[in-house]
Amino acid sequence: MNLLTSLLFAFLLTPQSANSNSAFSPQAPPAAAQTSEAATSRYLIGPQDLLKITVLDEPDLSQPYRVDSDGYITFPYIGRVLAGGLNPGDLQDRIKSMLSPAYIRNPQVRVEIDQYKSQSVMVSGEVRQPGKIPMTGAMTVLEALAAAGSPTQAASSELTIARPRKPGDDLPDSEIVRVNWRDLALGKGTDVVLQDGDRLNIAKAQTFFITGQVKNSGSFVLEPGTTVEQAIAMAGGLSDRGSDRRIVASRTVKGKRVSVSLNLSDVVQPGDTITVQQRIF
Repeated sequence: MNLLTSLLFAFLLTPQSANSNSAFSPQAPPAAAQTSEAATSRYLIGPQDLLKITVLDEPDLSQPYRVDSDGYITFPYIGRVLAGGLNPGDLQDRIKSMLSPAYIRNPQVRVEIDQYKSQSVMVSGEVRQPGKIPMTGAMTVLEALAAAGSPTQAASSELTIARPRKPGDDLPDSEIVRVNWRDLALGKGTDVVLQDGDRLNIAKAQTFFITGQVKNSGSFVLEPGTTVEQAIAMAGGLSDRGSDRRIVASRTVKGKRVSVSLNLSDVVQPGDTITVQQRIF
């Protein structure tokens, strides 16, 4: 489990009561910690990225190079070199082939990203530090959430990604991708690799309230499919006098508040106020 996943996993282990005062607020790790070698190798260079190019035993050539608005860098001896749209490994090969054999015999070239400027995603909603996140390599959903300070306690488990339409695509203005980020943090499923311009949003989670003969009355985040039995467990279980057969909910049905009798297997609805009553005997 990597550092980013560990941070989000720690969030999942924090009590999820909606009225809890505890807050998981890790400092986002530095970009170097977030970006693996493999992620960087898949990153596509773009305008305004700053590249660190090293040519072994050639100090005059080994220096930073800024990618211009057309996607080119200007390199000694060989002039303008197209870097935009290439990953660092492809650019290494291109520079090597252009230098050899006319200028340097068997040059050893390394290209690294010194500053990521060309690509970014937006993270909004129930995160601690919403805003634009520079893409440091092939960024995933969990990496973007960690860079945004992690989800808040009130965050829904569902995250939406609005993906801009590419020129020529016969699609609506944007594609909507839905992801359960809590499942990803627990290792369920494959983390989603983001694209430049993606807009991530986590809505505020729906809640329910439980009171009566339970150990910890309060408001709780409602996960889809939560049963009454699970809701009671979230509230610490029944008190010594609580009945698992005398449970009612105040629920909004067609705009009106009504009282509904519940069984343990019934699914809790958003906005329910569940009351666990006392045993008769």
